[in-house]
Amino acid sequence: MELLESIIGFLNDIIWTYILIAALIILGLYFSFRSKFVQLRYFGEMFRILGDKSMVSADGKRGISSFQAFCISAASRVGTGNIAGVATAIAAGGPGAVFWMWLIAFLGAASSFVESTLAQIYKVKDKDGFRGGPAYYMEKGLNKRWMGIIFAIIITFCFGLVFNSVQSNTISLAFNEAFGTSRLTIGIILAVLTAIIIFGGVKRIANVSQVVVPIMAVIYLFVAIAVVIMNISEIPNLIVMIVKGAFGLDEVLGGTIGAAIMMGVKRGLFSNEAGMGSAPNAAATAAVSHPVKQGLIQTLGVFVDTILICSATAFIILLYGDFSTSDLTGIQLTQAALSSHIGSWAPIFVAVAIFLFAFTSVIGNYYYGETNIEFIKNSPTALFVYRLAVIGMVIFGAVVDLAIVWNLADLFMGIMALINLVAIVMLGKIAFAALKDYKAQRKEGKDPVFYADSIPGLDGIECWETKEEALKNKG
Repeated sequence: MELLESIIGFLNDIIWTYILIAALIILGLYFSFRSKFVQLRYFGEMFRILGDKSMVSADGKRGISSFQAFCISAASRVGTGNIAGVATAIAAGGPGAVFWMWLIAFLGAASSFVESTLAQIYKVKDKDGFRGGPAYYMEKGLNKRWMGIIFAIIITFCFGLVFNSVQSNTISLAFNEAFGTSRLTIGIILAVLTAIIIFGGVKRIANVSQVVVPIMAVIYLFVAIAVVIMNISEIPNLIVMIVKGAFGLDEVLGGTIGAAIMMGVKRGLFSNEAGMGSAPNAAATAAVSHPVKQGLIQTLGVFVDTILICSATAFIILLYGDFSTSDLTGIQLTQAALSSHIGSWAPIFVAVAIFLFAFTSVIGNYYYGETNIEFIKNSPTALFVYRLAVIGMVIFGAVVDLAIVWNLADLFMGIMALINLVAIVMLGKIAFAALKDYKAQRKEGKDPVFYADSIPGLDGIECWETKEEALKNKG
């Protein structure tokens, strides 16, 4: 076991220290400049699109709406990373880690736009409407099915199994801390709830997510805002502390500049998933009139996750006087910090919040594995075995020490992100062409509609008609 841990640690150091952080920042800048900072210019448009109703596909099926697809991806994004991950980052990297979390979210929002727009362009039809993601645009856009299969295997293992065990571990720890509940009992309850939802298909996942995600996010943000208002005079000092810590100027609070960058980027990516190749799997399920609409929706998801919810946790912890001297980390640090602000009921509130955050992540993560298994082979047997494995990992994660699993999650997350980043760099010009088409139609006052021939020379398209075909079908 020690040998395995050292190998995983060595590979993590290489990928994160020398490759991935630089790649995320450089490519985030590249996509931002190429799209003329789509994450800023279209910020208002993102909210307008969020209200788009579900479109009916050519074969008469009603697909997942923009909002439902947003909620599936948010269900996966908004989880352990937002409450436990932020605490872990601050404990290891100091307050400066928060700055790097913000930066990777801002730059990553452009990467998220590109990958989610591509997922829409290259999506395929299935029994529920649509599915797609990086594996699909690797096959159809790059003609590299082998690359898609490698990605599909990694994301299924990473999200469906490893990340889900991390989520259930955090839930069981939070409930054990708040109520003294047996971790095995919590694991079994989680497994039963997970089974009920995942055996119901993507529509059930979407329906659960669109109810639970907004409610849990609003309640958690409300509590965080209350904490900020109670400590409003400390906010200027807090911002200074974050900025100074980001550049190694405040050594008193611990965390070198290297640790701040490493933990901020690593936990930021774990939380908002920008450029990682996970959110596009949800983006592809939406029935929209133009791929850019879902690209913008998923860009908004990055901001909601990191700028709002991760910042809420960060402020709760940094306004806690003992955060720099406490031996606590992860979920226990968040519970202790909130207790100092709002009283002894805080651990119970955090336990319930982490249950909602992390449980919706479990079902969102599960879906990412399902859609990629279907990419490799449409096998009901394989899907059934995968579902049983997910349920087993939820129970397993609830009862074990997951230090090695966190490290394993970081490793697979890094490999997955690198494969996806290579693909979206090679296909980026198609996403930018789609944005140009969208902008031109909006300038004319139209509700933009995309056709298979809207971008000259576009191949591998299954779900979009040509303009001529659309006119014939209307006639």
